[in-house]
Amino acid sequence: MRILWIAVIAAILDLLLGDPLWMPHVVRLLGTVIGGLDRYLRSLTDRLPEEADRKQMERLCGILLCILVLGSTWVVWTVLRAVLYRISTWLGFAAECFLAYQLLAMRCLRKESIKVYHALAAGDVELARHNLSMIVGRDTAVLSREGIIRADVETVAENMSDGVVAPLFFLFLGGTLPMLLYKAVNTMDSMVGYRNETYQYFGTCAARLDDVLNFIPSRLSGLLLVAASWLCRMDGADAWQMFKRDRKKHASPNSAQTEAAMAGALGVTLGGDAWYFGVLHHKETLGEAKRSPEDADIKRANRLMAVGCVLAFLLFAAVRFLLTQRTVNLL
Repeated sequence: MRILWIAVIAAILDLLLGDPLWMPHVVRLLGTVIGGLDRYLRSLTDRLPEEADRKQMERLCGILLCILVLGSTWVVWTVLRAVLYRISTWLGFAAECFLAYQLLAMRCLRKESIKVYHALAAGDVELARHNLSMIVGRDTAVLSREGIIRADVETVAENMSDGVVAPLFFLFLGGTLPMLLYKAVNTMDSMVGYRNETYQYFGTCAARLDDVLNFIPSRLSGLLLVAASWLCRMDGADAWQMFKRDRKKHASPNSAQTEAAMAGALGVTLGGDAWYFGVLHHKETLGEAKRSPEDADIKRANRLMAVGCVLAFLLFAAVRFLLTQRTVNLL
């Protein structure tokens, strides 16, 4: 029952507080550590002689990055958690609740994506592009109004899995340590998991780890979005059809799982070509264009995301409770 209570308290704190900028944040700390190791390890490959196998060394340094980040995260949290519980059971419990809260991002995701909506509603497309650039990796300066809406809806769909469902999945699976390790991998992927000249080989290990860890949560998230579309009285039938048809239309095995379902639920197309770091990347289109995207789709996407996250919490909590009760009965 301890994990269930941690999840309940963490979810409530996330809904009430979000991620205030003044509050020290564990993900920002992870980002600082990853950034420092990234610069140091890549500097080692820059010193290699011309005849050296640079690709192989970059891959090895990328593997070393993952080992160092995950190893240090595991040791630090395991030791800190043990010390806090030794001082006081309540102190250890409070620390776990606080950590779990910081690793959830539903309120933050809604807040940042809705900023784009408000800018568009006010007619300020430049501000909308700027607000969007805070939450996506693509180049936003070239996006039209419809492109801004699509990109915002896509990030809501994808980050439903990365920012809420997957962390909850690992929390209910094994507690705050698996949840934290997942977030470390996900943060590494967001920082070095790019297919560009700098990270094509160095970021391979982080990107593959993220693909593996998100395999189940992303598919569950897609199915939960289908269920949410029925509950929100949107196009549940098309959400299911697009999920089945388009969820593999992406270079990543996971990204299109939620985006395809979201496209079907809203009746618009998502995906398509996008610019990253000045380079055009060709991506397949998801969904059917029953109409053009509109500002209100951002609000609809957030409603679907919120309902899907609630369904995920209830599903994971129910499974955890039933398995716990069965274990108790067997004993």
